[in-house]
Amino acid sequence: MDARKARHFCEYVFFCTVVFSLRCLPVRSVRRIADSHAWFLHRIVPRRLTRYGIAADNIRRAFGNDVSDADVDRITYGMWRHLFRMVCEIIQLERRFRLYNCTDVLRFHQRNKCIQAVATGRPVLFLGGHFGNWEISVNTFGHFDFPMGVVARDLDNPWLHSWFKRFRESTGNWTISKSGASTQLVEELTAGCSVSLLCDQDAGPRGVFVDFFGKPASTFKSIALLALQYDAIIVVGGAWRLPDHEQYNSRWTQFELATEDVIDSRDFTTAGAVVQITQKFTTALESLIRRAPDQYFWVHRRWKSAPRVRRSKEDQQAA
Repeated sequence: MDARKARHFCEYVFFCTVVFSLRCLPVRSVRRIADSHAWFLHRIVPRRLTRYGIAADNIRRAFGNDVSDADVDRITYGMWRHLFRMVCEIIQLERRFRLYNCTDVLRFHQRNKCIQAVATGRPVLFLGGHFGNWEISVNTFGHFDFPMGVVARDLDNPWLHSWFKRFRESTGNWTISKSGASTQLVEELTAGCSVSLLCDQDAGPRGVFVDFFGKPASTFKSIALLALQYDAIIVVGGAWRLPDHEQYNSRWTQFELATEDVIDSRDFTTAGAVVQITQKFTTALESLIRRAPDQYFWVHRRWKSAPRVRRSKEDQQAA
């Protein structure tokens, strides 16, 4: 066994040990463990290692420079607290969440709009972002016998990749590798299937720039193009964890599974349809994030790419 395989094996053994331990512990104990790890990462680990500056800059871009340093710090700490809790929730999900206790775990928002979209028989693009617990959103549809393809990045560790693949497919969904996803997405939509993917990653200089929290953000145009070409409906939503004071002494964590917007590609027939659709689903995601800003992953560079400024002929001649 070479060094890389040995490292992957050790990582997987450690991960399995953590999984076994967290599944055996009571819910409140697991929450305390998650919160203590978040506190350590936020308060003890040097900020240059936790990308605190990137998170703070993104929060100020989103909410304006008037946001106080205390609010920035609170949201950033809440983000880490959320992420550690989310990892624990994913580990416990298979044992804690079943169809029979669905109403104890989920509170639905605009559920009928989502059901009506699925009932049309047309392919549906379920869009979310790095907000809330994006894994439980997809998992829920499998429980209700609405399986879909889930676009996800392949993990470097093959054992960990297999574990998460089994997890995502445990309720009837199937995994679509992010590497080379375009071909499989076309096949799925052509067959009338539904797919789930995240829509808040920077698309580079060739993306379409739309407003995200009032700032231009490069966004993949392929989502709108697929919806238009394959007559698909776009459903924007997510599952965000309810505040602790609203948990009502539940046996596990409670979420609101929200359908924020339903976008019918047939409503867009003009030349600017791609930009209009992209702006609409980006605005819907922003509305979700505003409900619980501390449950968004602020450390990724959403505004990394800047729109190109075209110079007029007069400016070029003057230069």
